[in-house]
Amino acid sequence: MVKQILFKILTVGDGSVGKTTLLERYVEGLFKGDQKMTIGVNFYLKRIQIEDFDIALQLWDFGGQERFRFLLKKYVKVAAGALLLYDLTNPVTIERANEWIELVRMHNSNLPVILVGTKYDLVDPENINDDESNIALANFDLIANIKTSSKTGKNVEDVFNLLINNLLTKTTIIN
Repeated sequence: MVKQILFKILTVGDGSVGKTTLLERYVEGLFKGDQKMTIGVNFYLKRIQIEDFDIALQLWDFGGQERFRFLLKKYVKVAAGALLLYDLTNPVTIERANEWIELVRMHNSNLPVILVGTKYDLVDPENINDDESNIALANFDLIANIKTSSKTGKNVEDVFNLLINNLLTKTTIIN
């Protein structure tokens, strides 16, 4: 018997960190290097099968600019999980990750969150400083910190699979 499940997943983070690009790579399998700024919220849908589960993923892409943060509250309350993205080429974006986590957890204190470093293809792995991301990981009880490249596809599926499996574990324990 196949079980139908709906998971609502948020993607949050500063503007231009790669939220839209990550979602388009995951949903459509495409890399579009030239993205326009997300105004408010964009919505993506993806269906997947895992074992006996037919899973519908509602993926919400939030504009990272301050003026759109007021929209986040109502979506966070009904979300199953979140991806907090930061740009590996821009250290300021990981420094502001704490603000995003606090904002999300203010409205849904138990929300499972994965920290996602983007644009891995543009950095030298040996020059990445994980201090800030490791602090956020520990302080906010995040699931993981995963580095991705939407351009090459590196770890994109892995991020979503990890979050979905985490959500499935919680769902099957509850049911």
